[in-house]
Amino acid sequence: MPSDPIQTAALAVERYGNHLSSLLAILRQLQQSHHYVPRPAMEKVAERLAVPLAEVEAVTEFYSFLHSFPQGRYEIYFSNCIIDDLQGRETLQRRLCERLKMAVGTTRADGLVSVAETSCTGLCDQGPAILVNGHAIGSLTGEKIDRIADLIEQQICVEDWPAKWFRIEDRFERRDLLLTAAWQSGKALKSALRRGPEYVLEALSDSGLRGRGGAGFPTAKKWRFCREAAGEHYIVCNADEGEPGTFKDRVLLRHHADQLLEGMTLAAFVTDARRGFIYLRAEYAFLRAELEAAMRQRRRQGLLGRNICGLMDFHFDIEIVMGAGAYICGEESALLDSIEGRRGQPRNRPPYPVTAGLWGQPTVVNNVESFIAASLIVLNGGAWFAGVGTEKSKGTKLLSIGGDCRWPGIYEVPFGMTVTEIMILCGAGETLGVQVGGPSGTFIGPGEYDRRIAFEDLGTGGSFMVFGKERDMLEIVRNFTDFFAHESCGFCTPCRVGTSILVHLLDKLRNGWGTAGDILELERLGRVVRQGSHCGLGHTAANPLLDTLERFPDRYQAPLQEIDFSPGFDLDGELETARRLTDRFSAADHLTQE
Repeated sequence: MPSDPIQTAALAVERYGNHLSSLLAILRQLQQSHHYVPRPAMEKVAERLAVPLAEVEAVTEFYSFLHSFPQGRYEIYFSNCIIDDLQGRETLQRRLCERLKMAVGTTRADGLVSVAETSCTGLCDQGPAILVNGHAIGSLTGEKIDRIADLIEQQICVEDWPAKWFRIEDRFERRDLLLTAAWQSGKALKSALRRGPEYVLEALSDSGLRGRGGAGFPTAKKWRFCREAAGEHYIVCNADEGEPGTFKDRVLLRHHADQLLEGMTLAAFVTDARRGFIYLRAEYAFLRAELEAAMRQRRRQGLLGRNICGLMDFHFDIEIVMGAGAYICGEESALLDSIEGRRGQPRNRPPYPVTAGLWGQPTVVNNVESFIAASLIVLNGGAWFAGVGTEKSKGTKLLSIGGDCRWPGIYEVPFGMTVTEIMILCGAGETLGVQVGGPSGTFIGPGEYDRRIAFEDLGTGGSFMVFGKERDMLEIVRNFTDFFAHESCGFCTPCRVGTSILVHLLDKLRNGWGTAGDILELERLGRVVRQGSHCGLGHTAANPLLDTLERFPDRYQAPLQEIDFSPGFDLDGELETARRLTDRFSAADHLTQE
């Protein structure tokens, strides 16, 4: 790519096309080439796409991995998921910054390197982890950090760093129905073509398959609603698993891509769709080449593209759309906006995507696990799947288990398994509690470990975080709440402002300045955020706080020093730096705070 941003912009538009849906790909190209999106390039893109400059700026500002100001030639992001934190992230981050003589959140004066934090990178089973120019490195140690600092100072290309650092391990600790089923590429699709769309819908209905993203809407109904809606149909795979603690899709995308692609093609057959999209989170860029190889293989086999399986009127193909760092894009309507080239903001519903999705047309949106389950159900029949699980939760669930346990990794368990049984499987000892379903899910203590993984009890998209008994409850809740404050799209006030105030109140409590009134305010404000927010992010942002306030009130009471008003910070303490600089330490140089 040329060094002139305007030339880069022109070439990127030529490569990706001059339509709005190309905007995100074009901006990603500019970020990669220049380590930011220069304003002249934005102006050129706006001109070529015939959209207002403000729209290009708005999209650039929205995504975490796009910047309107220069980043270092080495862009480093530390994952600040609570699991990475408990594994020593802060110490390693500080060590790297000291070696590079810079502060986190900045770009070094010579422009060589920038260090920042980002939300979960999907490597909780091998943290602490970082991204370097989009490349993931897990299992960090002090020695590895020192070596990274040396390589940066020597300006060694990331591609020339030790290859073993970039190998992502995949640990299947327990396999069940889906992960042990025999598979032959194209067999389910050919069976469906012989028997017709109604056979597919009946098999899905008989299986009781519900969406594995957490909401649990019946898959057969979703596909049927879309099939019956008039318009041009689309199929979308939500591979934007951004829930902290979740990494099962990362493993499925690598090892079961063919089943995923077949599941999407089955959905296309049922709904008569011709285009499909896999929305892949930016943190999983290292999976893109493998997915594209899997798609090429299916095209060679006649299972994707034009005239699928020799049928003259069955055309369907899939393309990958890369995200750029926005948790909210895991929400299906925000994801659709992102594919269209806009800021990923949740839409008002109804209408739902099955009738008004991509570009206002009927769209099936399912996640990776759902499409894989669908392909195996069509192959093996609905009864095969429905024979496992509970009455309201059929089949199995894949869990990404991380935290304080001996064997973090991927576990496929039948719905209905208790938390106690899962804790034994993963080798957890004495615990403070478990966060089921990520920060938006449910935090439970040991007294509730007889509860079951199921839609009717503990629903989950797949995150299962274990916390040992010595862990700091307020640190965990503060991490989760800060995550939501950072990821709020800013659309509505309760979420945008409320989550930030919750973080400040939790900081006040942790710093020993909290009062009983602050605890009451935390609960009141948490309910306002839950009830008054626009979308699911805001509705669930206060879950960790409200769950733990109810179950562990003593953990919030313990740091209280006053029962009445207490200021939110230590004014005299804040002046300590100024006293040292001026060498003034007399009694008159201190303030008394009332």
